[in-house]
Amino acid sequence: MQRIRLRYTKRGRLRFTSHRDFQRAFERALRRAEVPMAYSAGFTPHPKVSYANAAPTGTGSEAEYLEIALTAPRDPEQLRALLDESLPTGLDITEAVEARTSGLADRLTASVWELRLDGVPPEEARRAADAFDAAETVEVQRLAKNGVRTFDARSAVASLEVRGPEETHSSQADRPTDQPCAILRLVVRHVTPAVRPDDVLSGLRAVADLAPPVPAAVTRLAQGLFDEETGTVTDPLAPDREAAEAHSTAEATAAATASA
Repeated sequence: MQRIRLRYTKRGRLRFTSHRDFQRAFERALRRAEVPMAYSAGFTPHPKVSYANAAPTGTGSEAEYLEIALTAPRDPEQLRALLDESLPTGLDITEAVEARTSGLADRLTASVWELRLDGVPPEEARRAADAFDAAETVEVQRLAKNGVRTFDARSAVASLEVRGPEETHSSQADRPTDQPCAILRLVVRHVTPAVRPDDVLSGLRAVADLAPPVPAAVTRLAQGLFDEETGTVTDPLAPDREAAEAHSTAEATAAATASA
């Protein structure tokens, strides 16, 4: 059984797609592309697809991940192209690698988020970010299944930077007005309970009364292992690519030795 790991996006208006909606669209794409999927056992078999840490509905993402199991081997790049053609624009398959290591979900320990705050001057955002960074704890509340939950939003935030509108990942056309715009770049550890970008916005409101006049445009730029020394988030598919390259090199060396 071959396992393929995919990176996909949620762009434009497709950021409002729920995770369940994406699951349905992806399973239709698997059928259209005639992917030889492995299925679970039981009375209602399902294709073996493992989703990892999906972004909340309403947020864009450049770094969503899943893994599929196949009953017959396929070239990862050809499979990526077929699936990408079978999905709507905005739900784009950007990378596919054969799984040669274990624990993809275990390598998703942090995310890099961009929050575009239209109508907020960068200097006002910097003042709020400095107050957030200086606080030991920032308690926020969120409505959960069991009622209102209070938790600390500060401890999960590894870094918080403020940038100008020229440094945004989003295109100029995405901005609804020509008013001031601040860009927040966050690195957030995946903890329990999960701290989401809207929780950080609630924290900025609590410590500095920062209240953007329009909802923030939120995009996940990356997710992977958090490197404590550098403060960066590493590529979770890199170990699989490196293992594939090592395997190809070993095969080439063995072939050259055999023909010598």
